[in-house]
Amino acid sequence: MKSNERYTGETPYEPDSNNPHEPALEQPIRQSPRKQKMVLENLKSIGQMTSVAPVESNTHTMIIVGQIEGHLILPPKNKTTKYEHIIPQLVAIEQNPNIKGLLVILNTVGGDVEAGLAIAEMLESLSKATVSLVLGGGHSIGVPIAVSTDYSFIAETATMTIHPLRLTGLVIGVPQTYEYLDKMQDRVIKFVTSHSQITEDKFRELMFRTGDLVRDIGTVLVGKDAVGLGLIDEVGGINKALKKLDELIELKTPPRRKEPQ
Repeated sequence: MKSNERYTGETPYEPDSNNPHEPALEQPIRQSPRKQKMVLENLKSIGQMTSVAPVESNTHTMIIVGQIEGHLILPPKNKTTKYEHIIPQLVAIEQNPNIKGLLVILNTVGGDVEAGLAIAEMLESLSKATVSLVLGGGHSIGVPIAVSTDYSFIAETATMTIHPLRLTGLVIGVPQTYEYLDKMQDRVIKFVTSHSQITEDKFRELMFRTGDLVRDIGTVLVGKDAVGLGLIDEVGGINKALKKLDELIELKTPPRRKEPQ
């Protein structure tokens, strides 16, 4: 075939392998229906045609984003993390012998106090190595979740908001209601201070500080401030978090016994 002629597809055509200038005819790539379905699912779920290649790993990553939903269902427009979804995952992680470590990534505004505290209590009781990483923000009840792991990281520009507990909805104005609120707040304070280096007096002072938040009380800590006060262990990102998790896995993994020769 001459170089100025066009191939119409009416007759079979094979490029001349002896001619280096002969253009190769591009053939459409045919995909099986199963592969086409996987491509469409990836496009819907993560917005791209292909996902990251799966690799064998002994760690699991858990994402806690948006608002932590507890006993009340939040509006459908809210981005939520449901605690009834997280707790069964944590049970499965604890029972799975192939999972040696857990990375918890936080970007949450807070939410239901008891639900968030339940997640933190579950994380604290895991026998696996655990590391948390605060990205963007780990506010309100996200603070106990962030400190519940064996080691915690926060991005340099990420923030954490510490403030008193708030109630929404109908509140019965009797002394017992306020006593219950104080007890619940004490639970959060004791959990945070027992799982971090910050003292109880300092945490209460940050919680009830005035002037930092407009028309409110509380404190916003940014990256290094949270580390400097002992709330978070280290400033870092995903690279440092994964390296630390590998170190903790090595420490928690018992040495193999040498077989007798």
